[in-house]
Amino acid sequence: MRITEAAKRLGMSPRMLRYREALGLLPPIRDQGAHRRFGPEELGAVGQALELERRFDVSPAELAFALRALSEPAVAQAVRDLGVRIGRIQAPRRALDFEKEKALRLLRNR
Repeated sequence: MRITEAAKRLGMSPRMLRYREALGLLPPIRDQGAHRRFGPEELGAVGQALELERRFDVSPAELAFALRALSEPAVAQAVRDLGVRIGRIQAPRRALDFEKEKALRLLRNR
């Protein structure tokens, strides 16, 4: 189906559907005439994205960034580093730190 019909079924405007496609929340599906085509899989993906946005109170842009962070290791690392820096995420413990803490606990208990 074309974008107008798909948008109507999803309860949104064609413009919003194009926006979601631009964010990468929908694979670009085009026929030979360069018109967007939407089938059950594409409609289901948009429906799933809408459900996630409602459940977690996020915007389409925030959801798109979350997908980017999951798929691009450099982005994930940069977000993790920021989270550690601002105290929202604990720094991962290194094995050497664990062993050092264990040794200190043993020495204190003597």
